[in-house]
This record gives sequence, C-alpha cells and structure tokens, in this order.
Amino acid sequence: MRIGKLPESVLKRSVLKQIHTRRKEVILGAAVGEDCAAVELEEDEIFVLSSDPVTGTATDIGSLAIWVTLNDLASAGALPIGVMLTVLLPENISEQEIREMVHQAEEACSLADVQIMGGHTEVTSAVCRPVITVTGVGKAKKGGLISTSGAKAGMDIVVTKWVGLEGTSILAKEKKEALLTRFSEHFILQAQKLDHMLSVLPEASVAVKSGVGAMHDVTEGGIFGALWEMAESSGVGLFIELKKIPLKQETVEICEFFHINPYELISSGAMLMAAEDGNRLVLDLKQAGIFATVIGKATAGNDRVLVNGEERRFLEPPKTDELYKAISYH
Repeated sequence: MRIGKLPESVLKRSVLKQIHTRRKEVILGAAVGEDCAAVELEEDEIFVLSSDPVTGTATDIGSLAIWVTLNDLASAGALPIGVMLTVLLPENISEQEIREMVHQAEEACSLADVQIMGGHTEVTSAVCRPVITVTGVGKAKKGGLISTSGAKAGMDIVVTKWVGLEGTSILAKEKKEALLTRFSEHFILQAQKLDHMLSVLPEASVAVKSGVGAMHDVTEGGIFGALWEMAESSGVGLFIELKKIPLKQETVEICEFFHINPYELISSGAMLMAAEDGNRLVLDLKQAGIFATVIGKATAGNDRVLVNGEERRFLEPPKTDELYKAISYH
C-alpha cells in the first residue's frame, strides 16, 4: 500500500464496516474525518484512561492490543467503555491483513462490550510490521478507584489464574515449527488456546466487590516484574513462596524448551492483588468460577523475599521480558 493515510475506500470497507459494538455513553465515535471521540458520564462518575502499544508480536495483534489495555482499566477498578486505536502499518501489508486485525479487535471489544470509538490508521516506512497503540476509556464511581499502590503491610498477595499465559500462547504460535521438534501438535494447540484466558475483567469486577486493596495486571516482565512494581509503588516489602505461584504445564515445558524463566514471561490474563483477607478473596473468585491462590504477604520494610524451600533470595527490579529471548531462538 502507498505510504500515508489509508485510502478512504479501504478505511470504510476494511476498518469502519468491521466495527459494530456500540455504547450509549459514546456520543461521538469513529467516522471518516473525525479526529476525536466523546463520552458522556454521570455526575458521580470519573474518566479512567490507559494507553498501551503491542510491539512484541504480530500474531493476533488486534485482540492482544485490546485485552492489554482493557486489563489496565480493570486493574484500576474501572468499567471499560471504549478504545481509540493508532495503527501503524508497513508498506507490504495487504487489505485482507488490515481487515483481519480490525476483525480481531472488534471481536475482543464485542466480548467485553467495548466500542471502538476512533483513532488513526497509517501506512509508514517507519515500521516493518504492524504496530497498534490502544488508548482505553473507562469509568468508575468517584472514590472507587483501585491503584497498584494500595498494598499495605500484612495484606495477603493473591494471583488469579496462571502466570505466563500470554507469553506461552505467543510462543506456541510464532515458534510452532521449533516446538514440533519436541512436542505434539495437540500439546502446541492447547498452548495456543491459552490466549482465551487473557481478560482479567471478570476477576477485577469480583475483587472490587470483595474489597481488594490493590490490583496490578501481570504484563511485560512477568509476575516478578509485577510483584516488584506493586511493592515499589506501595512502599512495602514482600514474602513470596515461589512454589505457590501458579503455572500451566504448557508454560513450564515451553519455557524449559527455550531456556527462559516463566516468572519473567509476559503474563496478561493473570491479575496480581493485595487484600486484607486473601483467603476470602480467593473464595469469592472461586464462586465466580475464577481460579486464584494466595502466594505470600506484603511486609513492613523494603525486603522483597522469594522463598523456594530452604532457598531464600531477593526479588530484583524488572528485566527485559523473556519473550524476546525466545522469539530470537533459532
């Protein structure tokens, strides 16, 4: 395609016509020539905004981009309403590929009842593969925001579902041929399907009602990165039992294959929480059909300790995500 804005015919045919989900709060949405979107809220409600790019993979980039941003909003206790997409495309892209990306994004938005409100699409020589940046718009009641910095000494630390879901799914798709040298087609398919669990909107909704103190979605840097960020933001220490951090067998085996650390692998789909009564929160989540487990406690001071049997070591600041090591594997 030619460098510059998408041709209007392509924009209408393969972008705007793919967008079907509508929210009553959105009073100005995506259309040719519209550079802004507008959302109407009640007097006791506030805007919550979040913005994220997806650059680590081109596989299923449309849906990944949506879930990453919606999860950020959910971790703040907000109800997602809409998204704005900035889509940068390489010159060699086809209209069918554009249509598929928008279809993926709209499918994710439909599942979450979120409207694509607008954005910008452009073909540019600045990128060699698609890059999508999503700005999410949500709403919360005044006084109802949950922050990453809300953990206090004595609170239980809880993780929902399993860590490494996103990274495992990406690797199972992008490195399928390499993995077939050791694993069966069925095993790899099961690993690919872990992307069905990337939304943390359901657990966020339960946790807000249960009285959670802090939430943080586990993304780049994995669970170790998320733990560090929550502790740093809250000014607390940590006592974490490594063996209690939940992992899928597919994650364990694929990480062993690529010689990477599953605890430092991008992990959308898992939510890190701090609560006064972690066992009660786990029970509330279980009743909603969501697996969760208490993995440790927030402590006074700054020591962030990881315990693995008799071994004790200190948590370190986030490093480069392990996904990038595996993606470069030959």
